[in-house]
Amino acid sequence: MDNFTYFNPTRIHFGQGQIAQLTNEIPSDARILITYGGGSIKKNGVLEQVHAALAGRHFLEFGGIEANPHFETLMKAVALVKAEGIDFILAVGGGSVIDGSKFIAAAARYQGDAWEILQTYGSKVTEALPLGTVLTLAATGSEMNAGAVVTRAETQDKLFFHSVHVQPRFSILDPVTTFSLPPRQIANGVVDAFVHTLEQYSTYPVNAKVQDRIAEGLLRTLIEEGPKALANPQDYDVRANLMWSATMALNGTLSTGVPTDWATHMIGHELTGLYGLDHAQTLAIVQTAVWKYKLAAKQAKLAQYAERVFDLRDGSDEQKALAAIEQTEAFFAAMGNPPRLSAYGLGEEVIEPVAAKLTAHGHVALGEHTDITPEDVKAILRLAL
Repeated sequence: MDNFTYFNPTRIHFGQGQIAQLTNEIPSDARILITYGGGSIKKNGVLEQVHAALAGRHFLEFGGIEANPHFETLMKAVALVKAEGIDFILAVGGGSVIDGSKFIAAAARYQGDAWEILQTYGSKVTEALPLGTVLTLAATGSEMNAGAVVTRAETQDKLFFHSVHVQPRFSILDPVTTFSLPPRQIANGVVDAFVHTLEQYSTYPVNAKVQDRIAEGLLRTLIEEGPKALANPQDYDVRANLMWSATMALNGTLSTGVPTDWATHMIGHELTGLYGLDHAQTLAIVQTAVWKYKLAAKQAKLAQYAERVFDLRDGSDEQKALAAIEQTEAFFAAMGNPPRLSAYGLGEEVIEPVAAKLTAHGHVALGEHTDITPEDVKAILRLAL
């Protein structure tokens, strides 16, 4: 196991009725901007609960943050923050709303062109407005980490940034808020959390037993509970397990002391930026293609994955690894995210543009061994046709 330093300052309020905790978490004299997405929180009662918890407080609202938050939209919110003297951001929504709100919080205090925050991956962020979240979609883990992804629609660039300054002060996780989600969003959330876990697990062994066992437990939970959520979306226990799994998948716990990959995400970001696919759809397309291309390097960990997650114990390590790939693809398909470009009407025409975007963004040495080049990405995408 590698050396590591671990610290996560986000306070979590988990369970039914916890939105009421907003009263205690946000200073009474704060000027609050409530951010949200398409408006479902107005229909399912979540916004009403937020208003009740903030009774007597000064707050404004900014809606319309996209599923892949657009830089152009977020800059309108930044202008509102500056004009109204907002000093606290409350994100009410899923990962995209939270990611966008992190950018708003940083950009509102940034001196210069705010796009530089993404171009420098957050290294220039020195301060941000305080941020809290009310989570309504279990998927990205953004409610308990310091990362965010933003898309510039005009140029089809999807970039990420990290900064300790945008780590949420608190996050409220009430599984009931997820009951009204449509099947596509439920499935996307499960696949997103699943691949987040795999990116930190399916590399090579470093004898990190605790991290491995936590990851394997999350993967098994997602496999068990994902289909149940599609079949019965208002099962509280199922939704609670999925919500906490998604948070644990990317709150820094799994990545401590272990190598991590993230090639699937980097390639997937370009597919979303260029072709508008859902983030989870791109992850399902790319993940097993990366494994097939890097089978020799990942074989030991994939064989362990086969044994501990799918109970596949027969055959050689290579045979177990290949069987685990088949099981993973079957799981993605069962969740409604088939692992092929062709399932989304795409083919070889995407290969060159994706490789070119990766090169333009400087992502030319991907994976845990930094040995996946844009030329390798072309071969990976051919495996995903």
